[in-house]
Amino acid sequence: MSPIRRVAIIGCGGSGKTTIGRRLAASLGTTITHLDAVYYDDEWNKLPQDRFAAIQEDLVAAESWVIDGNYAGTLPIRLRRATHVVFLDLPAITCLWGIAQRRWRYRGGQHSDGVYDTINWGFIKYVWDYRKEMAPRVRALLDEHAGDAEVFIVRSRREATRLTAELERTTR
Repeated sequence: MSPIRRVAIIGCGGSGKTTIGRRLAASLGTTITHLDAVYYDDEWNKLPQDRFAAIQEDLVAAESWVIDGNYAGTLPIRLRRATHVVFLDLPAITCLWGIAQRRWRYRGGQHSDGVYDTINWGFIKYVWDYRKEMAPRVRALLDEHAGDAEVFIVRSRREATRLTAELERTTR
């Protein structure tokens, strides 16, 4: 495995991006950026797309980083600089369960990492349809923009746990 320096973590809401990202960032001794916390403010207002892209260009210029978030429109920015990509392609029911657990843990509102927890039917539908509608787009972007990055497509929580432990071991 090549040296791990810059990790893009992609996946549906509730797939475990933040959990894996925190572990890998700690292992690498770098920061983690949660794109939801960059894109949305406390009232869930969106950042203009050009500003969101410019911030990501600045983030990926660093020598070491972990960035979690889907955002297919700006995914090529992260993929071009990533040394490793983790795509959490988990079943919808697993992601919905992850969202329910997160909701219970944080009781809604803003999380400690700056992400504001909002759940509505549109979001639930997005999660339910992710593998059918979004995952093919993500795979195409990976094929087109990931270059020499090592890409890991993860399809279960167990596989995610094993991969995270393996990546952590390689950073020591």
